[in-house]
Amino acid sequence: MELSVSILSVKKENCIQTFYNLETAGVDYFHIDVMDGEFVENDTTKIMTEYTEYLNTITNIPLDVHLMVKDVMPYIKSYLIFEPRSITVHYEAAKNKEELLGWIQYIKEQNCKVGISIKPNTAVKEIFEFLPYIHTVLVMTVEPGKGGQKLIPETIAKIKELKKYLKENHLEVEIEADGGINENNANGLKEAGCDIVVAGTSIMNSDDYKEIVRKLKVKD
Repeated sequence: MELSVSILSVKKENCIQTFYNLETAGVDYFHIDVMDGEFVENDTTKIMTEYTEYLNTITNIPLDVHLMVKDVMPYIKSYLIFEPRSITVHYEAAKNKEELLGWIQYIKEQNCKVGISIKPNTAVKEIFEFLPYIHTVLVMTVEPGKGGQKLIPETIAKIKELKKYLKENHLEVEIEADGGINENNANGLKEAGCDIVVAGTSIMNSDDYKEIVRKLKVKD
């Protein structure tokens, strides 16, 4: 299982050193949580742009951009500049199916992978029809908007349901989980079918990045 580190709780005063330490600890991706203060209550737009600019100049680790915003297209365009590995948009942010498919197509045309994220209360079957067109489903295991929350156990059933559907329909789509993930629940997420977990607080609060990263990546 791969690990995408959320940089939401990285302290600004020593962020460059922290990014370097995370890289040497063996994280697979840097997870960029872009929040506009409208789609979710927090606003991280300024700090995430700043951090992404730093990361772009100091690391080759791929960027995993998660847009929790109301006005999606301008953010897609502003983050494509950084050539991220993937950009994930929220299913709930689209006014209709056509708008969502428009974002998906636009991101793919720029040679970037695309993901759809769903909130804890959104049923996984809502996005089944979009799966043939995307690379990743990001299942929110907490309500999006702030770090440090506890994983909602019911979201694990959604991951299992999604994994089953992907297998039955022979679809190559990665499952990513985000929210409240730590060394105690990472194994359960892998067993449910996760390919990538996003963790922030559990890494930042650790004294040993390398050790916690190793535990979160759960080898077979």
